Amino acid sequence: MHPTATPRSSPSLAAGRGPRLRALAWAAVPALLIAGCSSTPSGDDAKDDSAAGEEQSAPEPEPVRFTDLPSPCATISGDTVGDLVPKADPEGGSALTSNDTSLSGTCLWSGLKEYQYRSLTVSLRRFESDLSLGSGDDRAQGFIAQQIEEITGDGANSDVDQEELAGTGDSAVTLAYNAEKDIDDDKQDFRQQRVVVRTGNVVITVDYAGTGLEGDDLPGAKGIKERAETAAAEAVDRLGATAADEGQDADGAEDGADTDKKDDE
Repeated sequence: MHPTATPRSSPSLAAGRGPRLRALAWAAVPALLIAGCSSTPSGDDAKDDSAAGEEQSAPEPEPVRFTDLPSPCATISGDTVGDLVPKADPEGGSALTSNDTSLSGTCLWSGLKEYQYRSLTVSLRRFESDLSLGSGDDRAQGFIAQQIEEITGDGANSDVDQEELAGTGDSAVTLAYNAEKDIDDDKQDFRQQRVVVRTGNVVITVDYAGTGLEGDDLPGAKGIKERAETAAAEAVDRLGATAADEGQDADGAEDGADTDKKDDE
């Protein structure tokens, strides 16, 4: 932004602020992520009725660390939302529909401050152990590859930079990239970051995006990356704290790195 510059007159932006903000918000959310929130994770359907007649000595699935999920909109503090998404509307985020909130959930925050737009999406996906599909941890680890492929396999994304992220959860990957979106029949460039973290049998996916409207500058790649990773670490901590409050075995679930907030410079 240019704080000393004379404010520009933008009747079109002001008049269409609500609809345009909604369009920007949905454009920044990966389509497969939206689809995944409305369906039950694969392999978690009800087991065959014949299982009820199995003998007690039959093998049992491996116990999982997490048996429930917190509300995705409660995984990020108000202070962090205020830093990542200035003027977020609503401040508490918007939860996307999930058929089973114990297995999956997603929350979206978006905000427009002057000509700078930001959006933050936090998605939670929990996996149960299954004798035919594997342990909850192994299934969650496999899901990370799907989340990565969603970005690297999309030809609309450019300048993709993938790195391992140490110190957050049991395993984590961070991906920086640029994307061009169609907004109200106009092309708009976005700076984006995805962080995918596995902690136990849960995968946390954080998507953070920013752009400058009306010709304003794109946000810096470094600031977008650092803020996305901060949100991911906070979500990991919140997941572990929720499990501890509910008496679950959350050992190792609070391995999130203590990431200081950094200015987007």
